[in-house]
Amino acid sequence: MTTYKELLQQREQLEKQITEARQRENQAAIEKVRSLVAEFGLTSDDIFVSAKKPTRAGQKVAAKYRNPATGDTWTGRGKPPRWIQGKDRAQYSIA
Repeated sequence: MTTYKELLQQREQLEKQITEARQRENQAAIEKVRSLVAEFGLTSDDIFVSAKKPTRAGQKVAAKYRNPATGDTWTGRGKPPRWIQGKDRAQYSIA
């Protein structure tokens, strides 16, 4: 039966082997990627495409309703203004 100290020593040796194997495999992968980039003339923009989608935040929305008395408008989004609350919105619609 192995002792605690022997097991710790084995673990250290395994961790060292794992680190070395990872470094070797990483180096091989880097070399392969570099050769593919050179072969096809790729740039970082080709490889690392931005995943950001254009946002609509901050863009103005066209008004859908207008108060004929004051000229105030409302887009139809969010809490309705007092001048249209509880009323038929069709009469205020901006066609």
